Amino acid sequence: MRNPAWLVLALAPTLLFAQKQPFNVDALLQIQRIGDPQISPDGKTVVFSVGTPDLDANKIVNSVWTVPTAGGARRKLADQAERPRWSPDGKRLYYTGTEGGASQIWSMNPDGSDRRQITHLSTEASGEIVSPDGRYLVVTSDVYPDCGADDACNKRKIDAAKQNKTQAHLVSTLLFRHWKAWQGDTRSHLVSISLIDGKTVDLTPGDRVTPPFSLGGPDDYAISPDSAEVAFSRNADPNPATGTNNEIYVEPISGGTPAKVSTSPGADNSPAYSPDGKYLAWRSQTRAGYEADKWRIVLMDRATKQLNVLTEGLDRQVEGFIWSPDSRNLVFTAIDRGLQAIQLIPVTGGGSRPIISGQAVYDDMQFNADGKTIVFTRQTGSSPIEICRAMSNGGEAVPLTHLNDDLLNKYQLTDFEDFWVSGADGVQIQSFLLKPPNFDATRKYPVIVMIHGGPQSEWANMWHYRWNAQTFAGAGYVVVMPNPRGSVGYGQKFTDDINQDWGGKPYTDIMAVTDYTAKLPYVDPDRMAAAGGSYGGYMIDWILGHTTRFKALISHAGVYDTRAEAESTEELWFPMWDFGGMPVDNPETYDKWSPSYFAKEFRTPTLVIAGELDYRVPYTQSLQLFTALQLAKVPSQLLDFPDEGHWVGKPQNAILWYKTFLDWIGSWTK
Repeated sequence: MRNPAWLVLALAPTLLFAQKQPFNVDALLQIQRIGDPQISPDGKTVVFSVGTPDLDANKIVNSVWTVPTAGGARRKLADQAERPRWSPDGKRLYYTGTEGGASQIWSMNPDGSDRRQITHLSTEASGEIVSPDGRYLVVTSDVYPDCGADDACNKRKIDAAKQNKTQAHLVSTLLFRHWKAWQGDTRSHLVSISLIDGKTVDLTPGDRVTPPFSLGGPDDYAISPDSAEVAFSRNADPNPATGTNNEIYVEPISGGTPAKVSTSPGADNSPAYSPDGKYLAWRSQTRAGYEADKWRIVLMDRATKQLNVLTEGLDRQVEGFIWSPDSRNLVFTAIDRGLQAIQLIPVTGGGSRPIISGQAVYDDMQFNADGKTIVFTRQTGSSPIEICRAMSNGGEAVPLTHLNDDLLNKYQLTDFEDFWVSGADGVQIQSFLLKPPNFDATRKYPVIVMIHGGPQSEWANMWHYRWNAQTFAGAGYVVVMPNPRGSVGYGQKFTDDINQDWGGKPYTDIMAVTDYTAKLPYVDPDRMAAAGGSYGGYMIDWILGHTTRFKALISHAGVYDTRAEAESTEELWFPMWDFGGMPVDNPETYDKWSPSYFAKEFRTPTLVIAGELDYRVPYTQSLQLFTALQLAKVPSQLLDFPDEGHWVGKPQNAILWYKTFLDWIGSWTK
C-alpha cells in the first residue's frame, strides 16, 4: 500500500535530515574560513579574506573576495592575498600579498584588475592601514633596530645572515623566544610609507616589538582622521617577559618623538580615533601583570587629555570596538555566558544596549558611511563564520557570503544546547552540550568532556577548527564543554577565582558537570572520556592523579610540572600572576597544584600530544607526563609534532591529530 501524500510530505524533512552524513575532519578541512570584512566608502561592496586549506601544500592559502552589500554574487579578486583595505576614495584596494614568497603590500582595482606591488622592502611588509587622505601607508616590518627604515642597511644584514653557517642563539635578555619562534636580531616595527614619494620612516625605533604580540582583537595602531598622527601600543615594562604594561603612544605620521597618553599600570591596547578627531579610545586593563584582567573602553579627549572609562559598570570583557560614523557612540562586543552580542554605548557614558544579538557570536563590525547599515560576522557551534548585514538600529541578520552552504548542506550539524549545575561553593556553572547525528534518546552514548585552555577563556557558541565539537559528535559522542571557574563571560570575580587555585574550584566545577552528564538518560556513565589542551591539558593531568571516573584521557600541551613550566615558558607574567610569583617566591602553591606530585595515582589510559615548537608550554612537559605514564605501566601514547607549536594548524597534521584523537577515545569507550 502506498503512503498517503500527506505522510510523505510530513516525513520529508526527517528523511532529508537522516540522509545527511555525520560531520568529520574531511569536511572540516574543506571549509573556507571567512573573515575581516571591510565595507567600501560608498557602502555598496564588502571586501573580505578567505583562508582555504590546501592539503597538498599542507597550509592555509589566503585569498581576497568581494560581495555586494545588498547581496549577490561573490567574486574572488586575488590569490595569495589577505587583509584587504579600501583607499579613502574607494578606487583602489590595498592588501598583503605573498606572490613570489615574500610578504609585501599590493594594490588593485576593486574588480581585481591592475595589480601593483607597492612595497619592495627587504624586511617585508604586512598589516597595512591607509591614511584618510590617501597619502600614507603604515605597515609592520621586521627590521634590524640599528637600521630602522633604511632598507639598504637591512638588506646588507639579511644577506650577511644568509651566509652564516651557524644557527646558534646567543641571548642576554628574557623573552628571547615567544610562542613558536626565537626572537633573533630583528624586531617588528611600525613603518610609515609615503605614497607620494616613497619615503619610509621607522615610527617605533628601538629594541621593542611594536605592536606587541596579540592573539586577536583590533589592530594595535591607528591613523588620525587628519592623517597627521599615528597612535600605537607598545610594551613599556623594563622586562617585557614579566610585565603586561602595554601603553598607548601618539606620534606624527612623518616621524618624531612618541608621547605616552595612557596611564594604567595594566595593558592598554587597540587605539581608535573618533571620525571627527575629537577623541582617542582604547581598551585598558587596570592590574599590572594580569593578562586576564577586565578589558574596559577608555576615552580620551584629545584637546584636554582627560580620560573617561566608559564601560566600568559592565562586568564583562570588551573584546573589540569601533566608532559610529557620527562619533557619538562606540559599538563593542563582549562575551556573555557563551554568546557575544554587538552593543552600543554613548561617548557621554551611561548604560550600553545591544543592537545585534542572538544565540550566536557576532564580531568584526563595520558601518557604512551614513551609519544606517552594519556589516559583521556571525558564527555558532553549528555554523562557521559568515558575513552578514543588518540595519544598525536592529533587525534581522542577512547572510552575504554563502561560500560554505553547498558543502555544509551535505552534513548533519546539530545545535549547541546549554545547561547549568552547581559547582564549588554552590556557584552556577554553565556548559554546552552537543548530541551526535541521528540522535536516539533510547540509546546510551559515550561522552567526551572537553576542557578549554586559557585558563581565562571560554567555550562559546562558536565554530572551532582545532577542537571542533561537530567532528567529535559526528563520530558518535555526546560532547560536553564546561565553563568552570576561570572562564570569561560570567563576571570578573568568576574569572579571578582560578588564581592560585588551578586544581581547586575548577576541578570541582568540572566534576559537578561530569556528575550531571553521567545521569542523563541517554549517556553511558561507564563510557566517558575527557580531553583538553593547554590549561585544559593541565586539568587532564590533574584528573589523572585525582579520579578514575574516565575511561580515557587526552592531554594536549598540558602543564605537568608547575615549577618546571614556570621556569621554561616565555610569558613569565602568566605564572607569576596565577601562582603568586615564581617558584622561589611561592613554592607551596606550585607544589600544591602540580600534577607531577600525584604520578603514583595515575591509572587512566592517556594520549599525550605535543608540538616541539611550543614555547608557551614547552613540549618537555608532555615528555615528562608520558615518561611518568610509561613507568607506571599506564596504557599511553605520545603524538609529537616537530613542526607545530602550541596549536596544530597544518592541514595534514590536523588530519592526523583528529584521527589519533578519535582512535584513542574509541579504543577505550566503544
